[in-house]
Amino acid sequence: MTIRVLVVDDQSMVRAGFRLLLADEPDIEVVADASNGLQAIAQAARFHPNVILMDIRMPELDGLEATRRILAADPAARVLILTTFDLDDYVYEALRAGASGFVLKDDPPEQLIAAVHTIAAGDALLSPAVTKRVIQHFTRLNRHAPSRAVESLTTRELDVYRLITRGLSNAEIGRELFISETTVKTHVTRLLQKLDVRDRAQAIVLAYQSGLFDASDLA
Repeated sequence: MTIRVLVVDDQSMVRAGFRLLLADEPDIEVVADASNGLQAIAQAARFHPNVILMDIRMPELDGLEATRRILAADPAARVLILTTFDLDDYVYEALRAGASGFVLKDDPPEQLIAAVHTIAAGDALLSPAVTKRVIQHFTRLNRHAPSRAVESLTTRELDVYRLITRGLSNAEIGRELFISETTVKTHVTRLLQKLDVRDRAQAIVLAYQSGLFDASDLA
């Protein structure tokens, strides 16, 4: 299946660079680009991309509001935030808005390409280091009581959930719990459905907003 990508950035050189980078990938097609949030919304509605590479700071409408509106219209879309900043406050807000992860614009090309594949597959892109910073941010905020959805999770699903919040991949979770990667995928799918969240990024935000786990779980 071809991954349809929309590139959104207010700098024409950045957009051109991503087009060139992704053009060599046989399973990726850049279907459109946009220079601001309003254009991004229009292009997303027209071309229905699988993955949207979204800059945050743009004129007319920023990437945060564009992300909210695009995902409200098309919940199946996946937004990958592009930033030159290592987890500034805008990234936290982007996760709240429904983004599935983020990459730095100066990341190596192979890492950026891998990020597109990861997001297209329905996974969230949050490395352990990034996850730790996200958790530290949310632990400073007021907590909410865990929802009934959280209370419905089985003991094994909670074990998997805890490891997700540490940024572990399915394979790493499997090794940690001595279960197969296929079994991990099944648990992840079920817990995301029970929590009614889009992906791992949203699950992590929910976990630490509700105080389900604490920072010591990162150890």
